[in-house]
Amino acid sequence: MVEPSGSSFTGVDRLGSRPRSRDMTSENTARLLPGAPVAEAVLADVRERVAKLKARGVQPSLATILVGDDDASAGYIRIKQKQAAELGFASPHEHLSGDVTQADLLKVIAGFNDDKNVHGVLIQYPIPAHLDYDAALQTLDPDKDVDGMHPLNMGRLAVGLPGPLPCTPAGIEALLAHHGIEISGREVVILGRGATLGRPLAMLLAQKRPTANAAVTVVHTGVKDWPRYTQRAEILIAAAGVPGIIQPEHVKPGATVIGAGVRYEGRRLLPDVDESCAEVAGAITPRVGGVGPTTVAMLFRNAVVAAERANP
Repeated sequence: MVEPSGSSFTGVDRLGSRPRSRDMTSENTARLLPGAPVAEAVLADVRERVAKLKARGVQPSLATILVGDDDASAGYIRIKQKQAAELGFASPHEHLSGDVTQADLLKVIAGFNDDKNVHGVLIQYPIPAHLDYDAALQTLDPDKDVDGMHPLNMGRLAVGLPGPLPCTPAGIEALLAHHGIEISGREVVILGRGATLGRPLAMLLAQKRPTANAAVTVVHTGVKDWPRYTQRAEILIAAAGVPGIIQPEHVKPGATVIGAGVRYEGRRLLPDVDESCAEVAGAITPRVGGVGPTTVAMLFRNAVVAAERANP
């Protein structure tokens, strides 16, 4: 179901989905499924919704919390603040010292919860080891949870109630829809059962909706014969976080392959899907610029819908 502008949290837009075609650069190379066009479509919709809110005197706001001085985390916050400014969001920010107490962190979260001018809140992960991230997340107002990871929001997803969706799973559904990859009625195999990706993605793609409604199997590295499952998938989504785990022999010829799991070695990105899988797959996300851009776009989509919900 396409979500109309201004509705409550639900579903994933088709975002201008296109007819399928191989469009291959060579006979044995899969069609690439970049995330940038998907993100651009999502953010264009976000801009329109921000403009409508501002016309009514509402300033959408996405607050961020950074704990400590990790360079990568600080960089991610800067990127999100820059994007917020470009989209027309206010972006209040709290930068806490690395030795902050749990009580002080929860106090900051509570302040944003109580601030009616703040519609979404992002707690940058990871936080220092002496702090309890799960407890911090549970303190957050679920309706302001732009990551869609609060336990209440995961429960909403499980039973099909409106609520902010986990950003990477929602981005993957939008990516498949945008590129005209048929999902309904097809066999989807997800390699990886993590709470932030594999499990919520399985729930999302199994829902009865034109851009979902799949037969979904979740398998993981604890299953010795996991390739038996991936080799039959019409759509294979790698979410294990194990570099190079998916090789050409694990892919059904002509299948769609989505690389969602990654690890970093310094600044070098190490994806789950080996690039040689493009020789077997029919369509595949690029090594860089696939799921990532859609994840960030969905964060802002959650934020603008939170603002709409707070100001019906």
